[in-house]
Amino acid sequence: MKITVNHVCKALEELAPLALQESYDNSGLLLGNRNTELSGVLICIDVTEEVLHEAITANCNMIVSHHPLVFTALKSITESNMVERCIVLAIKNNLAIYACHTNLDSVSGGVSFRMAQKIGLTQTRVLQAKKDSLLKLVTFVPLKHLNNLQTAIFEAGGGQIGKYDCCSFTSTGKGSFRALDGCHPFVGKIGEIHAEDEIRLEVSIPAYLKTTITKILLQTHPYEEPAFDFIPIRNDWSQAGYGVIGNLEKPISEKDFLLQLKKVFKVSYIKHTSFTNKKIQKVAMCGGSGATLTNLAIASGADVYVSADFKYHDYFLAESKLLIADIGHFESEQFTKEIIFEHLTKKLSKFAIRFSEINTNPINYI
Repeated sequence: MKITVNHVCKALEELAPLALQESYDNSGLLLGNRNTELSGVLICIDVTEEVLHEAITANCNMIVSHHPLVFTALKSITESNMVERCIVLAIKNNLAIYACHTNLDSVSGGVSFRMAQKIGLTQTRVLQAKKDSLLKLVTFVPLKHLNNLQTAIFEAGGGQIGKYDCCSFTSTGKGSFRALDGCHPFVGKIGEIHAEDEIRLEVSIPAYLKTTITKILLQTHPYEEPAFDFIPIRNDWSQAGYGVIGNLEKPISEKDFLLQLKKVFKVSYIKHTSFTNKKIQKVAMCGGSGATLTNLAIASGADVYVSADFKYHDYFLAESKLLIADIGHFESEQFTKEIIFEHLTKKLSKFAIRFSEINTNPINYI
């Protein structure tokens, strides 16, 4: 089987649907033809000229990065900066470039969850769950066709609540209708009011799956014109969002915890607030720039909040209620490559997928 750019795109979007990216983001296929046959994929955090040359040398004609190469609108491509030079170099060498950014940040098991895994957190959950991201599908179906419809909706991603799947609610009733001229009714006759024993089926779905679920419902439902509604749900969506919170197996001192962070994330130094003189057990973390979640970390009862890119005044938010630890943006997201690699090698076995060996962290320490 020939592996194309499109195969990789589809696999990545199963892991991190593009609909979950923030409005300001630019995840997805940024450069390249979806039908191009691939010789190999190089996985990196940032796309730089050095990474592009690495891909060319390694015979990898697709790059999958965490940070998008093109983040803001381009009005010209004159090779006047690194982004423009990278675009020209990629086009000349027929390289495809794909980014998994905030969509990978926000999925359960994504960037922050990998951070938590590295330090051994248990009982993990999303710190800031996505809001206004759920719909309830309500439809009505004859009992004999209920199982087929339920199964199709579940397989498409509906009916997941927390750590449970195949969740739905049913109740019995009667549906009535009259088929008009030109119809081809599944039950009943043209021109006659008909009453049918039906099951009311309710299933919650992520809002971004509305189009997909609608198509599946219309294909699977026996009626020519099935009745169905999508109702907004105001519940937080606990399976998606930013950051993670969990527990260490045993409480440790603040100093020992910071030393553990330095070792695991291989950082030169950690910026942190004053010690609170309490043990660390409940830990909140967020990959990348996570200062905006500090108050949520405090409200969750965390003993420490680990993230990056805290500004001077952000440190005052701690107010001795918890320890803030800034481990650096690149350092917090470095294991993103593992997530992408593991998923692609599972989906596309026996195909050349490799890590970039280039350290693209633009920040140095002395």
